[in-house]
Amino acid sequence: MAEVHPKVVVVVPTYNERENLPVLVGRLADLGMANLHVLVVDDNSPDGTGEVADKLAADSGGTVSVLHRTEKDGLGRAYVAGMSRALADGADIVVQMDADLSHPHTAVPAMVEKLTGTDASVVLGSRYVPGGSTASEWPWHRKALSAWANFYVNAILQLKVKDATAGFKAWEAEALRRVDLDSVRSNGYSFQVEMNHRVVRQGMRIAEVPIRFEERVEGMSKMSLDVQLESAVAPWKLRFGKQQAAPGRAGRRG
Repeated sequence: MAEVHPKVVVVVPTYNERENLPVLVGRLADLGMANLHVLVVDDNSPDGTGEVADKLAADSGGTVSVLHRTEKDGLGRAYVAGMSRALADGADIVVQMDADLSHPHTAVPAMVEKLTGTDASVVLGSRYVPGGSTASEWPWHRKALSAWANFYVNAILQLKVKDATAGFKAWEAEALRRVDLDSVRSNGYSFQVEMNHRVVRQGMRIAEVPIRFEERVEGMSKMSLDVQLESAVAPWKLRFGKQQAAPGRAGRRG
């Protein structure tokens, strides 16, 4: 009897990533993972990333698809749109991954294996577990800020993960359904924190695998002062805002 592989959809939001996107798609294809798909979510990039994505999709034989959005309204909104589309298209596992090549594609198989082989509902690609690291190009103050942000978030929300702000994650489809994507309001980097918080509130488990986080080579960082301020305030809003109920755990895959 033929082995059945879960449908894995890698959701990649893009805005002005025309140089990086073909490299990322090529690297993911080179992994040779069965039933691996890529969904590009482009926010009407003025540099033509959407057209590049369409060409990649046309040449992919059905493994690459594109969701075009008409405006740039934040990373969180792009991920919600992409994750919702992936679920509608029958994904068993959804991987969220940046287009700037900072997330190592080679970690995807290990993340999927951890997800399917343990009781974890979400697996983080983590910079702060043993074996993980940040980019060597980062100056000391950026490394200190990242470490402080994780300490800050965990001190407020007690998420009990080493890399609470990680943006590289593999999700069980059922976990995404249970966190109620349509009601997520955080954007920017605080989106990552809110999603983790919802997982913990629902009584699901988050696991971590080590990654080396790399600095982007092409294009510009999307970090702005507004994003930083939102990220600082978000944990307090989550802690003292209206909380989701935490029902019993749903049945897991066999």
